[in-house]
Amino acid sequence: MKPNIDPILKEIAALFSSAGKELYLVGGAVRDMLRGQKIHDWDLTTNALPEEVMSIIKRAGGKVIPTGIKHGTVTVFYKKQSANPVCAEITTFRTESDYTDGRRPDNVQYAATIEEDLSRRDFTMNAIALRLPEGEIVDPFGGAKDIKAKIIRCVGNAAERFGEDGLRPMRAVRFASQLGFKIERNTLGAIPGALDVCAKVSWERVRDEFDKILTSTKPSVGFRLMEESGLLKLFLKELAGCRGVEQKGFHQFDVLDHSLLACDYAAAKNFPHEVRLASLFHDVGKPVVRGIDEVGVYTFYRHEEVSANMCAEILERLRYPNALIEKVCHLVKEHMFLYEEHWTDAAVRRFIARVGEANLENVYQLRRADIYGFSGKEPNYRSLLLLIERVNAVLAQGKAFSLKDLAVSGNDLMAAGIPAGKKMGTILNALLETVLDDPAQNTREKLLEIAEKIFRERE
Repeated sequence: MKPNIDPILKEIAALFSSAGKELYLVGGAVRDMLRGQKIHDWDLTTNALPEEVMSIIKRAGGKVIPTGIKHGTVTVFYKKQSANPVCAEITTFRTESDYTDGRRPDNVQYAATIEEDLSRRDFTMNAIALRLPEGEIVDPFGGAKDIKAKIIRCVGNAAERFGEDGLRPMRAVRFASQLGFKIERNTLGAIPGALDVCAKVSWERVRDEFDKILTSTKPSVGFRLMEESGLLKLFLKELAGCRGVEQKGFHQFDVLDHSLLACDYAAAKNFPHEVRLASLFHDVGKPVVRGIDEVGVYTFYRHEEVSANMCAEILERLRYPNALIEKVCHLVKEHMFLYEEHWTDAAVRRFIARVGEANLENVYQLRRADIYGFSGKEPNYRSLLLLIERVNAVLAQGKAFSLKDLAVSGNDLMAAGIPAGKKMGTILNALLETVLDDPAQNTREKLLEIAEKIFRERE
């Protein structure tokens, strides 16, 4: 297949050719091109030194930022005002050695050839170069063959590659999950010996790979490889601890397999990121609370609360934003609801108030994923559909479901002589409970009357 090279890439290559320098497209762009996928990022490499790269681009009217000039990398903005501007990283051919922090090379030396540069890369599928502007493929390690066979294989010795950069094992399992590739036996077998190097990687970088696994079509592929290689126990020990925690009597699978099935369902249905996270961690507290009743059936009382607390610890460790952590943990805490048709409208209103109107769709999605995880088959959602129907009917009535919906505010209570503070908060919550029971009570006059009565009784 003749590569389809963007005209502006050819134009940039011509600038380097005029200066007597070589230019190659490398990395994921070449891999994706060979897979017939759309290219999103351009990584280029050259035998020109960084100072020469800057000079070549600037003479052509482009802009250059020395983003990683210590390691030979600059970021280029070319034809910024055109309809098809280019932003690309250009790195001088280099070799690397000594990785004392388990992530970045201590020593970087410029290399003479593209083959030397490719030899430092992680996997054969990422160690292919496309010479510009001709489109000639340079593939010294058989990467194109591995791409065709859907195999992830380290360049050279897998133990050495993983020993250089502790993020590479996570990248291997992420690529397997993302691309639907298999990890070659020696490559997978080298991961356990590199776990001490993996432990040096920042949590932010681990989180980025974890997120990419979650966005794949079937995240369980990545998580099962993490479990097999020891990465799951290293980075997500709480989830790894769910293996072998049986829950017979209601579930077909142990807690880990159930959670992975739920997560796969959330991914297959393209549920949002917070639902995928919640589906993976919604039962993570079960190993802590598991008991057994008088007839020998396992119990998991209050596991949703414990799971929510543990989920918060995991997501904080992975450096997720606080707003996302709060949302995911709320979903986990509220995932255990069982609708029955005898629920009153007041019970439905309390469900809405507890979950939050903005979170209803996500809670429904999490419940669907949870139910799927019982058996791995599309179940009958009749009970959930009936609840959704009831909730929609109650929402259509436009009643109050939160403090902000009350006909009085804190200022109204202060004007009535009730001081701000803990007591006022307790009174406002009591007023909401009153309105959830009987929406007709949600008038200013009636709520002030009730508030003053509560205040007098508690003085």
